[in-house]
Amino acid sequence: MATEIERKFLVKDLSFKKQSNGILIKQGYLPTDSTIAVRVRVVENRAYLTIKGQGTGIAQAEYEYEIPVSDADELLNNMCIKPVIEKYRYKYEYKGFTWEIDEFLNENEGLVVAEIELNDVEEDFPVPDFIGEEVTFDYRYRNSYLAKHPYKSWQSRE
Repeated sequence: MATEIERKFLVKDLSFKKQSNGILIKQGYLPTDSTIAVRVRVVENRAYLTIKGQGTGIAQAEYEYEIPVSDADELLNNMCIKPVIEKYRYKYEYKGFTWEIDEFLNENEGLVVAEIELNDVEEDFPVPDFIGEEVTFDYRYRNSYLAKHPYKSWQSRE
């Protein structure tokens, strides 16, 4: 079984942009029950279908398959929950670890989240200065939640 282990954090400032250029990502979610998420994603000229299972802690089952971009576009336009998420993704190398920082656009504008994928749930890692509060266990920061409840619609933000 494929397993993804990741931790997620809010970002305090945009200093990471000095080291990295972002790539545009469009992604949407097909309607499912609440225990799995089926994501359609287009990154530049490639597209992927990803199935994520409900996990325990910071680990969850994940299966990803490349699909034709034309199929992904059709799924995003006709079958995915709206709004489709658009964001710029930046990669930031820090002391042997790769951070992925997502700067959201449109309905989720104003939200910037950093993720780090780990090899083990107990793995220690260094944290760059721009990293803020951990939100790994706050379901509101999952992309699948943001597709149904965009950040701009949240009543109170901390």
